[in-house]
Amino acid sequence: MEARSGAPGRRPCLPAIALLALAPLLSCLLPSSEAKVFSRCELARELQDYGLDGYRGYSLAEWVCLAYFTSGFNTAAVDHEADGSTNNGIFQINSRKWCKNLTPQAINRCRMYCSDLLSSDLKDTVICAMKIVQEPLGMGSWEAWRHHCQGKDLADWVDGCDL
Repeated sequence: MEARSGAPGRRPCLPAIALLALAPLLSCLLPSSEAKVFSRCELARELQDYGLDGYRGYSLAEWVCLAYFTSGFNTAAVDHEADGSTNNGIFQINSRKWCKNLTPQAINRCRMYCSDLLSSDLKDTVICAMKIVQEPLGMGSWEAWRHHCQGKDLADWVDGCDL
């Protein structure tokens, strides 16, 4: 007598089985952490923990101001430029020079995928931002910083955050 599993006359649906088999593979393509919109003080504490306060002479308030005017504190922010490049993550880091997306000729000076900059874990974003401010323009590399943060009293960006 032959042993059978399941109800007699029923066969598993092949597309469902295929999807179940592919699910673990597809999950590898997704970022490891979900995206996040930080509060002002939550971001200030996180950036302080990563050592950005005073890094290359830039205050924590300048970093928080930059994040607000580039992404609204949203790690999932992606802006598409006319040249086909993208600005990615909380600091809107551009793929033309700093990270790799689908464009093979990208320079990728941060040696990471642009999708790595879209995570709620800010480690890769901070590492890349630190490389950017080592350039001669420093934070001046960001137009948003030049227009909204540079030379302004930024104390309100970290005021009341219990740092």
